[in-house]
Amino acid sequence: MILRGERVVLRTVTEADVDRLVAILHEPVVTARWGRPDGDFEGDVRHDFLALDTAFAIEVDGRVIGAIGATEEPTPQYRNAGMDIFLATERHNQGLGTDAVRTMARYLIDERGHHRLTIDPAADNEAAIRCYQKVGFRPVGVMREYEQGPDGTWHDGLLMELLSEELQ
Repeated sequence: MILRGERVVLRTVTEADVDRLVAILHEPVVTARWGRPDGDFEGDVRHDFLALDTAFAIEVDGRVIGAIGATEEPTPQYRNAGMDIFLATERHNQGLGTDAVRTMARYLIDERGHHRLTIDPAADNEAAIRCYQKVGFRPVGVMREYEQGPDGTWHDGLLMELLSEELQ
């Protein structure tokens, strides 16, 4: 599947993308946000991006620069989706994350039928929070000691949500 944003292309992750995505996850800036104590980035890519039909490689000019994925709650009275994204460090602060998140949000709302989306950046990740706010996500609350960092310490997360009519 291929989804087109203004500047990015989201396409189904393939086996050929695994090494590139793992390399991006090993970049120190990305690892600081996405790292995990066991360091199993290949397992993450295979489980979270290669195996899901709501996971996409992010391309710019034919080059993979990251990945974006969603998890879906299928129960009708709770139907919603959560999103996650990472980009190569060299592509940060260029508006590409915003384009990818907006493109994925449109897909989840228009094609998958979700009325509410969530995303959960680290509470101190100001750049990510600004990116998500540009798409229409709003802070809901802080989740204390939400995720364990690569150093084994716990960090707060910010829960953000977007209702379908708020997509910008």
